This record gives sequence, C-alpha cells and structure tokens, in this order.
Amino acid sequence: MKNLIRIEELFLAILSFFLFLSLPIVWWWFFVLLLAPDLSMVGYMLNPRIGAVVYDAVHHRAVAVLLFILGSSLRIPWLQGTALILLGHSSLDRVLGYGLKYGDAFQHTHLGLIGRAEQR
Repeated sequence: MKNLIRIEELFLAILSFFLFLSLPIVWWWFFVLLLAPDLSMVGYMLNPRIGAVVYDAVHHRAVAVLLFILGSSLRIPWLQGTALILLGHSSLDRVLGYGLKYGDAFQHTHLGLIGRAEQR
C-alpha cells in the first residue's frame, strides 16, 4: 500500500508540471523554484510548534489547490504557477516519505518518523 501511495504522489507531481506547461511562464522556472517551499523551515528557528505551523501551511495541498483556483479565477498566471510548484513539491516530499509536521519535532510527520528518529 505504501508504494501505491508513493506512485500516486509521483503522478500528482508530474501532473503539476504538465499543468505548469500550460501557463505563460517559462517551463524551467518550475524546477528552479521547486525547492523554494522548503524555505518555510525557517519557522523552526523559533520553536518546533511555530515551525510546524508554517511548514504545514506551505506544504498542505489544499492551500495549493485554493491558490490555483484563485489564480485561475482572477487570471493570474504567477499565482497558478506558485500553486503548481507547491503541489509538485508537496507531492514529491510525500514520495520521499516526508509529510506534514507535528509540533513536537521536525522528524515527527503524519507519515511517521524521519531521519535519525526513524532508526530508534
């Protein structure tokens, strides 16, 4: 089941790229900005709870979908592109086993423990 979910997430990431191609934005911006959502980890400099809230707000796919709908409704291509980058990034994170964070530690995700915490 775990592999099936990872395949599904991979296809969502691929879909986000193909939708990005339909926008009037140069295709390579998708890959240049694909890791930008991880800048949301700066919240962890304050404490794990704030870090988790900021990280999860950026990595939640519902936020990406809402931004895409808003961008489509208002005909704002850069907002649609941002949404597709968020969707693609979040889906790839889930392919790699990274999920939304709990407030106690960065390594505690909705998909389980990651990093050294996983090895214990």
